[in-house]
Amino acid sequence: MAVAVRWVPALVVAALWWWAVLRVVLVPGQTGFVEGAMVAGGWGLSLLPVHVASEPRARSGSTRASRRRRSDG
Repeated sequence: MAVAVRWVPALVVAALWWWAVLRVVLVPGQTGFVEGAMVAGGWGLSLLPVHVASEPRARSGSTRASRRRRSDG
C-alpha cells in the first residue's frame, strides 16, 4: 500500500506532463497558459541535480572521517 501512495501521484503527474507536451507539440495554436506552464515546469525540474538530496544523518559517534592521532596522547 505504501508503494501505491508514493508512485500513483508521481505517475499521474508524469502522465499530465506528457499530455501537455504532446498538446503543445501537436496543436501549437490552441494550447494555453496551463499547458505551457506544465511543460516548462517539468523541464525545469529535470534540470535539478539529483546529488543535492540530503543523506540520512549518521548515528552519533560514527563518522566517515578519519580521526587524527594526538601526539600528546
